[in-house]
Amino acid sequence: MAVNYGSKRVVTGAHYGLRDWLVQRFTAVLMALFTLVLLAQVLLHAGPLGYEGWAGIFAAPWMKFLTFGVVVALAWHAWVGVRDIWMDYIKPVGLRLALHVFTLVWLVGCTGWAFQVLWRL
Repeated sequence: MAVNYGSKRVVTGAHYGLRDWLVQRFTAVLMALFTLVLLAQVLLHAGPLGYEGWAGIFAAPWMKFLTFGVVVALAWHAWVGVRDIWMDYIKPVGLRLALHVFTLVWLVGCTGWAFQVLWRL
């Protein structure tokens, strides 16, 4: 007869702990720093800020790279948050899996679209 000692480990749910907490904080700091850089670019821009001005801000390769990095960080930040919501509040496994797949496809699609827009400027 098999005897189990201790409690059974729960491996489902949104209890991923420190890693996800750190990802949320790191991506939030990265997005805040990008906002400050963008704000500085806008405030230091001479003259009216029309299409040419905005295109000029994002024309530099370093700004394109930084912007794409922030878009990826935003997608990662959103994935961690939305995944936790699905895992906490959606109990049917099939529906939860479908929502996970939909969320991933949506976020990857949005990131790909942003990449195309950035490198077209």
